[in-house]
Amino acid sequence: MSENKDNGTGRDAGDAGIPLGGLASETSSGAAATAAASQERWAGLRLPAPPAGTLDAFARLYGIIARLRGPGGCPWDIEQSPATLRETLIEEAYETVEAITDGDAPHVREELGDVFLNVTMLAYMYEQSGDFLVRDSLNDVAEKLVRRHPHVFGETAGFAGPLSSAKTDTAEKVLAQWEMIKRGVEGRKADSVLDEVSRGMPALERAHKLQKKAAKSGFDWATLDDVWPKIDEELAELREAVAAREAVSGDDAEVEAARSRIEDELGDLLFAVVNVARHLKVDPGVAIARTNAKFTRRFRHVEASMKGAGIPMDKAHLADMDRFWDEAKRKE
Repeated sequence: MSENKDNGTGRDAGDAGIPLGGLASETSSGAAATAAASQERWAGLRLPAPPAGTLDAFARLYGIIARLRGPGGCPWDIEQSPATLRETLIEEAYETVEAITDGDAPHVREELGDVFLNVTMLAYMYEQSGDFLVRDSLNDVAEKLVRRHPHVFGETAGFAGPLSSAKTDTAEKVLAQWEMIKRGVEGRKADSVLDEVSRGMPALERAHKLQKKAAKSGFDWATLDDVWPKIDEELAELREAVAAREAVSGDDAEVEAARSRIEDELGDLLFAVVNVARHLKVDPGVAIARTNAKFTRRFRHVEASMKGAGIPMDKAHLADMDRFWDEAKRKE
C-alpha cells in the first residue's frame, strides 16, 4: 500500500499513537529494520492509545491460551481443533447478540470475553500449526481498515484523503468506496458478487446478505410497496402447494414431490419476508431472535400459571393456556 502525501492526509508528527505492527521481537537485522519502519508508519496515523492495561490484558489472554494448549496444559483444550470450535464460536456470537438485544451491559462484557477467547484460541491453533501468527491476523485487519478508509487515513492511492474536498462524506458513499477498494485495489474479484456471501452463514442471515449484494448491483424492488404484492403471491402459492399435497394419494414418490414443493414455496415466502425486513432496514435475524425471546417469556408464564392453578398442560386445556398467554401479553 503506497502513501499518498498529496491527498490531504493532515497528519501531525506530534500526535501520540500506538503502533500496531512489529510488536514481537525479531531475530534478524533485516526483520528488525522492517519492524522499526512499521512502528514509525503506524505511529504516524494518529491512532489513539487504548486505556492502560489493554495490551497487557490481551497478552495475558494469549499467554493463558498458550499455556492451556502447551505441554502439561489442559487435555480438553489440547484436543480441540479449528473444526471443533466452529459451533462454539457461532454459539458465543449468538449469546453476545442476545445480551446486546437485552441491553444487559454486564452480560455483554461476559459474552464478548467468550468471543475473544474463541477467536484468540482459533488463531493460536493456526500459529501452532505454522500457518500464520496471531499477530498476522491482527495486522491484516488493521491494514484492511486503514486501506478501506482513505477519507480518514489518506493511505490509499487514488482516493481522496481526510483534508480533500472530494473525500467520502456519507455512510452510503463509504460503503460504495469500500467495495471499490476491495475489488479495484485489493483485486478481490469473483464470478459473481454473491460469491462474497459466506455459505456458512445461517440461512436467514445469508438470505439477507444475498439480497443486499444483489441490491448493490441494482437488482432490487424500487420501494417497499413493490414488495408487499410479492408476499401475497408467495403466500398464495404456498397455500396451493398445501392443497395439492392433501389431494395426493399414498404413492411415496408423489408424497415426496408434494412435500418438496411445499418446502420450495415456503422458502420463497420466507425470502420475500426477508426482503420486507431489508427495505425496512431491520435485521431479520435480530427480529426473529426478539420474537423467540418474547415467545419464551410468555410460554414460561403459561407454564408457571398452569402449574400454580393445578391444570395439566395438554390440548384439553388449551383455553386455559390461551387465557394465561393473553395475561402474559398484557403484563409486557
